[in-house]
Amino acid sequence: MVMLEAARQGLEEGAWRVLRTVEDPELPALSLVDLGIIRRVMVNANGELEVDLSPTYAGCPATSVIRATVIAALKAAGFEQVMLKEVLAPAWTSDWISAEGREKLERCGIAPPERVLTSPRHLMAEGPVLRCPRCQSLNTRELSSFGSTPCKALYRCDSCLEPFEYFKCH
Repeated sequence: MVMLEAARQGLEEGAWRVLRTVEDPELPALSLVDLGIIRRVMVNANGELEVDLSPTYAGCPATSVIRATVIAALKAAGFEQVMLKEVLAPAWTSDWISAEGREKLERCGIAPPERVLTSPRHLMAEGPVLRCPRCQSLNTRELSSFGSTPCKALYRCDSCLEPFEYFKCH
């Protein structure tokens, strides 16, 4: 029994290692684990690898690509039976982005989320004052509420004049 549990734990740890290498299709600087959308990895009683995944928001167009990429990566690593479950509750929040993920966003020129929106009223509030990920100036302004993807906004630094994206809070 102890050997079975150790084998199961070893498989789960191996799956986590694989998933840490799977990049988000819209934010290739981040792994899906960095982004916090991989919720749980477990080998069930039938020997199947179950992976719980939470999209960053309902209807995210990248979800089907993410699902296919996760299955392909795990199968390439030798996991033959993979079952993905989409978990919508509790809803993903930008608080789940790892500290390393936030650093990676900033290194690639995307300002990480500032705070989680706790009320729909926050959607109407003025945007946050952001630090430019290139020169660190706070002299920044929003150019557009939407960037290259719906989960990002476009900003510009008025000090270095460089545009940058902001990963919006969810």
